[in-house]
Amino acid sequence: MQILLANAKIMNESSEAKAQSVPMFQAVADVLAAEMARADVETMAQMLGCSRALALENCERYRSWGIAEKMPAIMAYNGQAYKHLKAASLSPEALEFGNRHLWITCFLYGLLRPMDGIVPYRMEHSVALDATDDMPMNQFWRGRLTDVLIDSVKADDGILVHLSTAEYEHLFDWKRVSRELTVIQPLFYARNSRGDLQMQAVWAKACRGAMVRYILENRITQPEALTAFTHEGFSFNPSAPSRAAKNKTTLIFTQ
Repeated sequence: MQILLANAKIMNESSEAKAQSVPMFQAVADVLAAEMARADVETMAQMLGCSRALALENCERYRSWGIAEKMPAIMAYNGQAYKHLKAASLSPEALEFGNRHLWITCFLYGLLRPMDGIVPYRMEHSVALDATDDMPMNQFWRGRLTDVLIDSVKADDGILVHLSTAEYEHLFDWKRVSRELTVIQPLFYARNSRGDLQMQAVWAKACRGAMVRYILENRITQPEALTAFTHEGFSFNPSAPSRAAKNKTTLIFTQ
């Protein structure tokens, strides 16, 4: 069973943990970063759709690319999912399991294993560079990542637990992924002020991160075991309406 988790825009600047491996697409990331480093602040702000202050920070990050301290990918991100994943407190055994079963998607490095060494950065799916032949990042990566993901899952047991988001599906030929693999997608619904079940982004991200932690801590290899997951009042709801299609199953968790 392989797991897919999205990266986060918010990043830590350093980590006490040391990276143990080199990203599969480090050479590609180096080329992309080198071109980003040549952008001025105004161009960076436009490409990343961010404030001037964030653009300046990322200009400095890209210009320091070759000398910046590397940290394990799973500990580099600090978004909502990663706050609940709490990677720094995972056992060495859980991290080792994660390094064999967890893929982290991102627009700069493509696919990462948890202990791959990365540096702080910001990248958006819509950024197009000379190095990408003017294709946006998601299209640029699709031909490079689809076979890697499919082959890694098939080399395991053919099951992919999809805890990433729809935005990152565009990094792959998702029709092929869904056709060739068994995709298990946990979905998380909280009750709104009217008492209706609704997917809320903050809760969904938190639960995705917490579920990754649950999988790694317990070294789960069977999707049936995911139904025992609970977090902040969320639990598996077998009576909730679910969607099932060929090679895809959704597991519904409600609060």
